[in-house]
Amino acid sequence: MSLNKDLKFSTIAVHVGNTADPSTGAIIPPIYATSTYKQDGVNMHKGFDYSRAANPTRERHEKNVAALEGGAYGIAFSTGMAATTALFQQFNSGDHFIISRNTYGGTYRVLDEVFQRHGFEFDFVDTRDLSNVENHIKTNTKMVFIETPTNPLLEITDIKSLSQICKNNNLLLGVDNTFMSPYGQRPLELGADIVMHSSTKFIGGQSDLLGGILVTNSAKLADQLYFIQKSAGATPSAFDCWLLLRSTKTLALRFQRQCDSAFILAKWLEGKNLNRVIYPGLKSFPQYALAKQQQQTPAGQSIFGSIISIDLGSIEYRDSFLSKLKIFSLAESLGGVESLICNPFHMTHGSISVHRKLSMSITEGLIRISVGIEDVIDLKNDLEQAL
Repeated sequence: MSLNKDLKFSTIAVHVGNTADPSTGAIIPPIYATSTYKQDGVNMHKGFDYSRAANPTRERHEKNVAALEGGAYGIAFSTGMAATTALFQQFNSGDHFIISRNTYGGTYRVLDEVFQRHGFEFDFVDTRDLSNVENHIKTNTKMVFIETPTNPLLEITDIKSLSQICKNNNLLLGVDNTFMSPYGQRPLELGADIVMHSSTKFIGGQSDLLGGILVTNSAKLADQLYFIQKSAGATPSAFDCWLLLRSTKTLALRFQRQCDSAFILAKWLEGKNLNRVIYPGLKSFPQYALAKQQQQTPAGQSIFGSIISIDLGSIEYRDSFLSKLKIFSLAESLGGVESLICNPFHMTHGSISVHRKLSMSITEGLIRISVGIEDVIDLKNDLEQAL
C-alpha cells in the first residue's frame, strides 16, 4: 500500500506502519517475536539477521512515529532515558552542551552523574531567555538540548528562534517533546534537528509499557543513532513496539480529550486561591502567547497540554490533599488514559539537590497533575473534595 505523504495526522497514525500482512492479509500486522532469522546462505538474508539490529515490528513502529513527527527516520529504544542516553553517546569527551535548567530529573541525573564523569561539559540554563543560550556558547559546544514545556514547571522555549541561533553557530538542536506529543507540537517543523520522546507517556498512553524514540530528518544523525542502537542494545521488545503501533492509532483522540479537560480544570483551579496554578493555557501564564503560537494541533489550533502544576504551600496541606483523592492516583509518570498526580520534589526530581530544586521553585508543596480521559466532571469533583 502506497500512502500519500499529504495524508492528515490521524490517517497517518492509523495506517503508516500498519499495512496489512502480505502473506495472510491480516489487517493487524503480526508480532515478530524472534531473536534471529533463517538465512539462505552466507550474507544471504531478507534484510534481517538478528533482532537487536533490526526487527520488522520495531521498524513499523519507527516509521509510524517518524511520520507523525514529520521526520524521515525513527530510532526506537527500550525507555525514554535510553533514547536520551543514545543521543549523547554520539559525542566525544570534552564536548560541551547547553541544557534546559528545568529538565526532567532523570535527564539531569544521567548527564550530571554519568556523562560528566566521562568528560562531557554541561551548562544548565533558563532557555526561556535565549540570551542565556547565546552567552553560554563555547568553541566546544556541540548541541543545545531543551525540554519544552519543562517538567514540572511547564517553562517554554521558543524553538523556532532557538533553532536559528543554533544554525548560526553550527550547533545541533535537540528537543524533548514528551509533554506535547507529535499531535501538539512538531519541533522538526520549527527547525529542530532531532526530537526525543519518552514513548512510555502519550505515545503509549496506557501506562502498560516503557519506550523511547528519537526522530530526525538527518541521514547522518540517523546512521549514527542506528549504530548506537545496534551496538549498545537498548532496544524495545517486538511486543512493546506492537503495543505502541496500537496506541498511536488513538493518539489524537486521547491527547485532545486530555488537553480539553486540563484546560477546563486549570481555569477552575485558578479560582481556588492556591499559591500557584501553572498551565500554559491560562492568560496569567507568563508565556501564554508563545504557547498559543508554538503548541498547535496538526490542524493549526492552539493546544496547551494535559499537565497542570499547582502549589499547595505547606507539606501538611499537600499530604491531606493527596490522602483524600479517590480518582487521581499518586504515581510516577504521566500521559496515560488514567489521571495521575505526583509530588515532583520527592518523586520525579528526587535525585536533584534541594538547593537546585528550590532555586527553580520546585517546592515540597508543588503537585503535578496529569489529566486522563475520565469525565472532567468526575475529575473536578475529586479535586474539589480533596482541596
